[in-house]
Amino acid sequence: MVTIVDYGVGNIFSIKCSLDYLGIDSYLTQNPEDLLVSERIILPGVGAFGDAMHMLVESGMAEAVVSATKKGIPLLGICLGMQLLFDKGYEYGEHSGLGLIPGYVEDMKKLMKDNSLDLPQMGWNALSFPKDKETSPLFKYLSEGKHVYFVHSYSAVECDEYTIATTDYSYPVTAAVQKDNIFGTQFHPEKSGDVGLSILKAFIEI
Repeated sequence: MVTIVDYGVGNIFSIKCSLDYLGIDSYLTQNPEDLLVSERIILPGVGAFGDAMHMLVESGMAEAVVSATKKGIPLLGICLGMQLLFDKGYEYGEHSGLGLIPGYVEDMKKLMKDNSLDLPQMGWNALSFPKDKETSPLFKYLSEGKHVYFVHSYSAVECDEYTIATTDYSYPVTAAVQKDNIFGTQFHPEKSGDVGLSILKAFIEI
C-alpha cells in the first residue's frame, strides 16, 4: 500500500492514476498519523517552495514525514516534493526545507550557462547516471538516456553525493537523488509514460 501525502499542493490525481494502472494499492491522506504506519510514501508538490513548506508544517505532515523516514519507510518526493527534502530553498526568499538530504534549491537562472534557454525547463529531457556510482534501484528497469518530463525553474545544488541522475540544460541539472530510504525525482514520473511507470514500479519494489 502506498500513501500519497495530500497537503493541498500536488499533482495527486495523476500519481494515483499511474499507481492504479500498475495495479498498486494507494490512498490519499491528510492524517499525519497514517504516514507512520505506511509501507511507502509519495510526497508530491507543485508551486512555490515556501508556500508548500508552510502547508506541510501547518498540516502536521512535515514532522510525520521526517519521523516516517527515520523508521525506515521508503519515501519518494516528486518535483517540488523532491525539493522540499533539502535543507533550504531560495524561491522568493530563503525557506527551510525538511532537511532530509543535504543541499539547497536555487534559481536556475543563476546556474544556467546558456541564458537563451527558456524557463521553466519544460519538456522531455534525457537522464544521465553518475559514472562513479552503482545505478540506483529506482532505475533498475531503465538504461541511461531515457527521456522523462520536467517542469521547473529551480533545482537542487550542493548535493552531488546523493545525486543518482542528472539531465543537461546547459549545466548538469539534478534530476534525481537518493539517501538511504529517501528518494526524489525532479521530473514527473507520473507524466513520463512507460519510463515513468517503470520508475514508480521500481520504487514500490524497494
